[in-house]
Amino acid sequence: MILYHGSTTVIRAIDLSLSLPNKDFGRGFYLSETEDRARALALFKSSLLGLSPVVNAFDIDEAVLTDGTLRVKRFGGYTRDWAEFVLANRTAEDGDIHHGYDVVYGPIANDRVGLQIRRLLEKETAFDTFLKKLQYIKGITFQYYFGSQKAIAYLHYHE
Repeated sequence: MILYHGSTTVIRAIDLSLSLPNKDFGRGFYLSETEDRARALALFKSSLLGLSPVVNAFDIDEAVLTDGTLRVKRFGGYTRDWAEFVLANRTAEDGDIHHGYDVVYGPIANDRVGLQIRRLLEKETAFDTFLKKLQYIKGITFQYYFGSQKAIAYLHYHE
């Protein structure tokens, strides 16, 4: 299987220490199943930074995602469990990972997740409304999170 990562640089070796904190599934390396989604993210990043977009591709043997080699968490859709998981990772005070998964697969939260979290924490909205507001406006899009060196070792740069 090939997974894609949108960036402004070529990434041949993944360095988790460069990952940003408080993302949907925690500090880690995020990939998409579709090149188009990765390209859209690369274009967005490049427009903010005034750099050129780059889509990086990585090969992975799908078997390691199902054979017990890695600890994998899967969210099949916008569920309460998924929203609670995103909330915990997005609000972790130290920005660090507070789960034991090497790989997480699930939907991408919408671009205004910070606003929705603030409304929930300030009790301006109920959890069910929060869950609905986290759903990506353009339809469900899934992402892969790789958060451990063990998991990263199975990603191979695709020329």
